[in-house]
Amino acid sequence: MLEGAVTIADADGIGALTIRSLAQHLGVKPMSLYYYVANKSEILDAMVDIVFSAIDVPAGDGGDWRSEIRLRATSARDVLSRHSWAIGLLDSRTSPGPDTMRHHDAMLGTLRAAGFTIETAAHAYVLINSYVYGFALQEAALPFDGPDAGTVAVPMIQQRPDGEHPHLRELATRHIPQPGNDLGDEFDFGLNLILDALSRLIPG
Repeated sequence: MLEGAVTIADADGIGALTIRSLAQHLGVKPMSLYYYVANKSEILDAMVDIVFSAIDVPAGDGGDWRSEIRLRATSARDVLSRHSWAIGLLDSRTSPGPDTMRHHDAMLGTLRAAGFTIETAAHAYVLINSYVYGFALQEAALPFDGPDAGTVAVPMIQQRPDGEHPHLRELATRHIPQPGNDLGDEFDFGLNLILDALSRLIPG
């Protein structure tokens, strides 16, 4: 049932998921689903837990915290690229499942083991999540995927009169078309800036 719910959300968005659409997908009567769940909210909780179960969990053993956080952030971005419907749900559910709780605890444990205080660990966790989820949301909104995603700006600016928006024109014509310039690389650039800044919060 949950696999069917995820399939519907992946294909048509979370708005397409209803008890009726799920029952139709599974070839059963809608009322039969209530034998397994009380309502759609329980399905959403379980779907979010499935997403968290697919994201790599940092070790939290006091090792290289930057590598562990980078692994988790990269994994989360990859998983959310396949399940973009989940971006707005990850931290909004009030009845999180076991994988969701395990994930949150491991993230905080990794930061605490690295030497962050409770307060700075909380700040770091919110900041990292905001960045990863925000980047994933931006990628999901792009007109198309892959290394050429950023080039959508080139024809847009070329349609504007010469001399208008000079800084956008410079970016679109001189920076974006450069060989090997992949919009996705900006993820690592931003993540490194965040990790560099956060490392300065660890008491010496």
